[in-house]
Amino acid sequence: MSTVAIAEVRAKALKARAELEPTPWIAPVKDQPKHDDSNINKSLLSYIWKDTDQGWLKMLGLTSAGVGLLTFAIIVTVVKGIGMWGNNKTVGWGWGITNFVWWIGIGHAGTLISAILLLFQQKWRTSINRFAEAMTLFAVVCAGLYPILHTGRPWLAIYWLFPYPNTMWIWPNFKSPLMWDVFAVSTYLTTSLLFWYLGLIPDVASLRDASVGTLRRKIYGVLALGWTGSARAWNHYKIAYLLLAGIATPLVLSVHTIVSFDFAVAVIPGWHTTIFPPYFVAGAVFSGFAMVCTLMLPARKILGIEHVITPRHIELMCKVMLLTGMIVTYGYVMEHFASFYSANPYEYFAFYNRRAGPMNHIFFLMVFCNCITPHLFWTKWGRTNLWAVWVASIFINIGMWCERFVIFVISLHRDFLPSSWVAFHPTWVDISLYVGTICLFLTLMLLFVRFLPAVAVSEIKELRLEMEHAEHAAHEAETATMAAASGGVPPAAHAAPISGKEG
Repeated sequence: MSTVAIAEVRAKALKARAELEPTPWIAPVKDQPKHDDSNINKSLLSYIWKDTDQGWLKMLGLTSAGVGLLTFAIIVTVVKGIGMWGNNKTVGWGWGITNFVWWIGIGHAGTLISAILLLFQQKWRTSINRFAEAMTLFAVVCAGLYPILHTGRPWLAIYWLFPYPNTMWIWPNFKSPLMWDVFAVSTYLTTSLLFWYLGLIPDVASLRDASVGTLRRKIYGVLALGWTGSARAWNHYKIAYLLLAGIATPLVLSVHTIVSFDFAVAVIPGWHTTIFPPYFVAGAVFSGFAMVCTLMLPARKILGIEHVITPRHIELMCKVMLLTGMIVTYGYVMEHFASFYSANPYEYFAFYNRRAGPMNHIFFLMVFCNCITPHLFWTKWGRTNLWAVWVASIFINIGMWCERFVIFVISLHRDFLPSSWVAFHPTWVDISLYVGTICLFLTLMLLFVRFLPAVAVSEIKELRLEMEHAEHAAHEAETATMAAASGGVPPAAHAAPISGKEG
């Protein structure tokens, strides 16, 4: 076979590989053309070892000031009661429950990325799972504040929510959706915390072994729980990790389904509908991935981990947002169709009020952010332009908050009795609590990325080995193909071996 024919076979093989694997899971680092465990450690843990920069301190100071505002708003709420909120006799659930459901939804992406994608052996989760898991934990912490404060007297009310035997033989009412929330959210928080911490142990052990200071070595040593890295330890680790993934997987569906039951079991028009469980779950994954993109895009630049969180990861997250956005849009359409088809005047008016009532601007903002914005991700440019993805993810977060406001507040402010209709206006305490929880969330994220690895280093190393083995197998197959095409002549006599990167 001629050299030209060999070159054509070689070019076809390169094209087929490029179509199959458009970009690698781990991109090359400048001045480090080949990955090994050493430079992976250096590139992923360098931010932890370097001196604290002024930008991080300024951000921490700003978010800590917001946490102070949150603390003050909590004190005012506890001392003076939830009458300091904007809730009134008609709108009994205002910003408090709106923000609770919004935060719970944001936490869904972490469990989906960590547990479900792990069970389905999706390699693209490896670079983003640690960041998303931490985001889940901190979002659930922020969400838990609202129902506790909404009880009005948490030091008295919370006592009755936990089902432990007592001398009075009084147990909580399990028919109450509030009880379902307690079980769902507490189980979700516990499982997510265990899953996140278990994945951290090998990386914390690496930090322990590389620590120079005595204090850091002791702290990381305690957190590593005596990890040795032996074959037996890794075997137990893998089994425990898969078991927790199996336990956490149903929680993705159950938690927000149970949260939706708070409203679906009511008789309020706009709430009493069977579409809420899948509709809420899809919306939770939608907002969760949007928040991951909102925070991860700046973080990958600041932490210098662009070679691990590649454009391919971002593109796949955009596809997930596109899919869940279409499901959410379908939910909106079916809600309005069901209200029309039911011939129930109260149900029809509830949805007419969303479109044409005094707060319809929030409804149309929701439609724009949740139904129109995701269509940007149909195009390659929309999925690969980082600025476009970042702005779109912010819009989606805004739209999902508006969705919760539309469902809870707008459905309540005009009830069955027109004489009870009243407008809802948030107070400065409502606003302070919301801004404060955002600052608490960002504070916890800043502390996390500063002192713990934001990427699962041990899993990245494992992925690197798998990539090397796959590359070696592909090279051997291509060499055999070239040899067969050339009639048994070694391919080196005609052309250089095919590699994943030319030049």
